[in-house]
Amino acid sequence: MASSTTYDAVVVGAGPNGLAAAINLQLHGLSVLVIEAKDTIGGGMRTAELTLPGFRHDVCSAVHPMAAASPFFTSLPLENFGLEYLYPDVYAAHPLDNGNAVALYDSLEQTAEGLGNDSDTYTALIEPIVNDWTEIDKDLLGPLRIPRYPMPFTRFGLKAISAASTLVKRFATTEARALWAGMAAHAVQPLSNLTTSAIGLVLLSAAHRKGWPVPKGGSQTLADALAAYFTHLGGKIETGTKITSLAQLPTAKAVVFDLPPAQLLKIAGHTFSPLYRWQLNNFKYGMGVYKVDWALDDVVPFTSDVARKAGTLHLGGTFEEIATAEAQTAKGKHPDHPFVLLAQQSVIDASRAPQGKHTLWGYCHVPNGSTENMTDKIEQQVERFAPGFRDRILARHVMNTQDLESYNANYIGGDINGGSLDITQLFTRPALRSSPYRTSKKGIYICSASTPPGGGVHGMGGYHASVQVLKDIFKIRES
Repeated sequence: MASSTTYDAVVVGAGPNGLAAAINLQLHGLSVLVIEAKDTIGGGMRTAELTLPGFRHDVCSAVHPMAAASPFFTSLPLENFGLEYLYPDVYAAHPLDNGNAVALYDSLEQTAEGLGNDSDTYTALIEPIVNDWTEIDKDLLGPLRIPRYPMPFTRFGLKAISAASTLVKRFATTEARALWAGMAAHAVQPLSNLTTSAIGLVLLSAAHRKGWPVPKGGSQTLADALAAYFTHLGGKIETGTKITSLAQLPTAKAVVFDLPPAQLLKIAGHTFSPLYRWQLNNFKYGMGVYKVDWALDDVVPFTSDVARKAGTLHLGGTFEEIATAEAQTAKGKHPDHPFVLLAQQSVIDASRAPQGKHTLWGYCHVPNGSTENMTDKIEQQVERFAPGFRDRILARHVMNTQDLESYNANYIGGDINGGSLDITQLFTRPALRSSPYRTSKKGIYICSASTPPGGGVHGMGGYHASVQVLKDIFKIRES
């Protein structure tokens, strides 16, 4: 049972958005309680010894370009509360069958140089976004509204609204097309869908602005730093309390849920209007994830030296191969050659594994709710670019979509993005309303990845929800 003390606000869920909302409310002098169902805070930012003792694996989020680029997180003194980012020499690599790999670096110029004849095309595409980033970031990572700087936002929007399969036509080389495919595939939907270019453009630009770092010690250290700062401000956190009814909550002027629509309906649906209930019930969840963590006795033996240095790897070959795999998955199929996202944090962070050993983190996309075992297909894709990989496996830990949902109730059917990010839900998630963070019941708000700007560890859904709470309930306006 949660505390009986009266609070100004209660936040249910201690993921990145819940913690962001709680911190911003506490910063404005309110009394705030965070209630977390699990014994450990963090949501998608947890780290655990999933395979063998001494091997620390990120359970969900691993590499944090959006946390490093978040306008809210970067405004907080998290480095004073234990957060340290580490930056690999190569942010991301995309191996090809010829033994080479396309690389994403801190430097836009160095990245462009690796794209040969597409160097100028890449620069013309990404450099304006990098230059405009500080003028578009808050609007880009927030609800649909009149932008503060209409011209740079429009320049970005005209590129971002296109399908990745359309924008790729700007590139002539296999290397540039492959790099683009891996970035756009983070949208977790067919690359022929409108707006799939948005996530690719954001991730590439973020690399050249703030990098693709990993938190030293694991993603849990980011969660712990947020929590430590929140409690330093006077906030309170209760763990191990699963909220299934509004009656469990202490008295508060506002309640903010870091939960998806399906969970919110179970708790508070009876208080909502019929229209809002209908909207939440019709919210669409996206493809799921099948995840594997490995304990290794050495580094992954990628053929490419560049790939061995990379913090993140996109495996899947050409643009056409990746586009085919994502389209098949969206149709409910399990591709033989899935797009695989890997992170080798121990290349830059020695604290992740015993001396001389390594960890590897990876997943592929699967149909929502799938229980298919994809381990062999994933490992075949790794072996394709790193022959001998399987010989270095000491242990593995796997999670299908059901395991992921059991781990985190926000991952409905294994959907780690809090719902499909297609054009119908990009800005209207979870419902078409004047504010996506307000429910139809006064005093009840939603701030999860099911609200704009969607999935990822950036806290901006929580931040924007807290701004709405401050305005509606406490008559406090943020500039």
